[in-house]
Parts: sequence; structure tokens; C-alpha cells
Amino acid sequence: MLDSSWLWALFTIVAAAAQTVRNATQRELAATLGTGGATHVRFLFGLPFALVFLGAVALATDAALPRPPAGYWLWIVQGAIAQIAATALMLAAMSERSFVVVYAYIKTEPVLAALFGLILLGDVLTLPISVAILIATIGVVAMALKPGTAFSAKATLLGLAAAGMFALSAVGYRGAILSLGHPSFVMAATFTLALGLVIQCVALSVWLWLREPGVLAAIVRHWRPSLLAGFLGAFASQFWFLAFALASAASVRTLALVEVLFAQAISVWVFKQTTTPREGVGIVLIVIGVAALLWVY
Repeated sequence: MLDSSWLWALFTIVAAAAQTVRNATQRELAATLGTGGATHVRFLFGLPFALVFLGAVALATDAALPRPPAGYWLWIVQGAIAQIAATALMLAAMSERSFVVVYAYIKTEPVLAALFGLILLGDVLTLPISVAILIATIGVVAMALKPGTAFSAKATLLGLAAAGMFALSAVGYRGAILSLGHPSFVMAATFTLALGLVIQCVALSVWLWLREPGVLAAIVRHWRPSLLAGFLGAFASQFWFLAFALASAASVRTLALVEVLFAQAISVWVFKQTTTPREGVGIVLIVIGVAALLWVY
């Protein structure tokens, strides 16, 4: 039987794999629907699947739906809105630089998640875990800082801003899950996912209706690839939220750096981009940092 203390790691790896494929799908949609439309796809088409997940958990566990306390709403709104901003910034950054390099900028997120988690949730990390986070993050930076290529300040700022928003979102969602105090972490995580997607769908639908009404019609016309992106987004988020229920946001997002390795594979096999020696060094450091995290956690 699997040691339950390792469940967060298993959940994170599954989520990272699904999210990598979803991001690649969204990147293709961004060319057709624009940044706002491609961002909305993951929420709008992910909501039905999240509701199915919630119904399945309720039937399987026979657990009652949580009754959120007042403080819960602050956490979940923070998580939901920050995630919208992060996704939009990520897609905008991807239009400026290669798929894997933008991922490298965005994956400075663990350090920011550690800082926000400490300030907002009191998640204190041990020295060995902090060192593991630092090693893995250095690996990400090594991949991003490629000599001989044109520096794009816009891509860098967009990528780092996305990282900050993703970190705030992770901490917000973890705070929401913990604030429920529900005996079933699976129910707490799944309920928070579904409610978060409701908030995101309403907020982004209204924004697009006011600013870019034609995008909503375009999303409907491209429902087939959008449905795939929505499913992958909901599937990935389900496992992210399960991991957040069991471990600090910084630990989860550090282990999630394996996503950079998945992104590297997609970059080479799908987008036909080459891997440089510097990126190879970065990959090695990421692997060392992730392995160290799992060893000391």
C-alpha cells in the first residue's frame, strides 16, 4: 500500500504532466482566439468536468458538501483571480519567446510561493527543503538565461509576473482548502476547484462580453480543441488541489518543476526546438533539486 505521506508527490507529478499538455493545447488556441479567449477556454470548458469530479467524490465518499466560513471567500477569490491573471500573462509571454524558455521564467514560482506561503499561511520550510527549492530554481534560471539570443524584456517581465500570480493563486487555493476544516481532504480540494472555476467563468465571461464579445462566439466555434483543453485543465487542477491539501504550496510547486522537463520534451518533439548545453545543465540542476526535495520532505 502506498505511504500516504507521498500522495502529495504523486498528485503533483500527475498534475504537472496533464498541465504541460494542456498548456501546449492552449498555446495553439491563442493563435486563433487571442490571449483572453485561450485563457477562458481552460475555465469555461473545465467547469463541467470539475462538477463531474465533485459529484463523483460526493457519491464515492458519501461526504457532505462543505459549508465555507467567511474567511474562505477571501482565499478562493484570491486564488481564482490570480490564476486568471497568471494564465493570461503566461500565454502572452509564450507569444514572445520559445515555449520552454517562457516556462523557465514562469517556474521561478516556487521561491515566490515559499515567500507568500510564509507570509500569508505561516508555512515554514526547513533549511534542507529551502536548499532544494533554491537548487531547482537555479536550474530553471540557467535554462532561461541563454547567451547569444536576443533578450526580450517584455517576455521576461511577463513570465516573472505570471510566476508571481501563479504563486499567489497556489497559496490562495491552499488557504481556501485548509480554511474549510473538512474531514475529507479530497472533498475539500474538489469542492474548492469547482467553486473556483465558477468564479473564474463568471468573471472572465463578463470581462470578454464587455471588452471582446466576438471572442465568446469564436470559443463556441472552436469547441472541439477547447473541450480537450478544458478537460486537461480540470484534470490537472484536480490533482494540484489534492496536493495543496497535503503539502505547502512551495513544496508542491518545486516538485512541479518536472513540468519543465515535460515542456522540454514537447519543445523538441512538437515545436522542433533544439536543446542547448546550458539547458542541459539546467535540467540536471532541476532533477537534483527535485530529488533532494523528495529525499528530505
